[in-house]
Amino acid sequence: MPTENDGVMIILSSPSGAGKTTLVNLLSKLNNFEISVSHTTREPRPNETQDKDYYFVSEEKFQRLIKNEEFLEYAKVFDNFYGTTRTPVIDKLNKGKNVLFDIDWQGADQIKNKKLDYKLITFFILPPSKEVLFERLSNRDMKDKLIAEERMKQFGRDVLHWINYDYVVINENLDTCYSKIKNLIQAEINNGSKDYDPEYIRKHIEKLTS
Repeated sequence: MPTENDGVMIILSSPSGAGKTTLVNLLSKLNNFEISVSHTTREPRPNETQDKDYYFVSEEKFQRLIKNEEFLEYAKVFDNFYGTTRTPVIDKLNKGKNVLFDIDWQGADQIKNKKLDYKLITFFILPPSKEVLFERLSNRDMKDKLIAEERMKQFGRDVLHWINYDYVVINENLDTCYSKIKNLIQAEINNGSKDYDPEYIRKHIEKLTS
């Protein structure tokens, strides 16, 4: 049974290239914060490590986990499956660890719908502009402009899901964005006052989607 000593679930989602993975890695260095490692059927990128960045598995194994109802959430993104298994997450929460999720809006919706008895805080990360996002995507290990363009098309659809999150944070400067998220988490956990301007966010989204 969950108690007040349990950890908190913190979801970071963003359109591809907005920086959620970097932010999750920074937050995981805080005391008592741990990343939930997802399963995926995609190939590892050159800088990724098995069991640390992801559990890289075959599609057959992934389908078996779905069938056994092992996942808190899973989704198919750009032809690959991603998912979070339930047991390690619940174990960490029960030990008082705060669990960080680096997942998309589909996964966030599924976790919310599970209505687990643990506190949940959700963040949606946005780029400062579409131009900056395209630049970031083109500079990633994606020399292929077609992939960057495909991700940009997806961006237009993904950004519409901002409304389902507790907080939307703009990643113009990584340190500033990280501090803002960290302060909002601390305020949520300790019932402190929150520095958050929904009107500013709404205007920024209008700019991104116009």
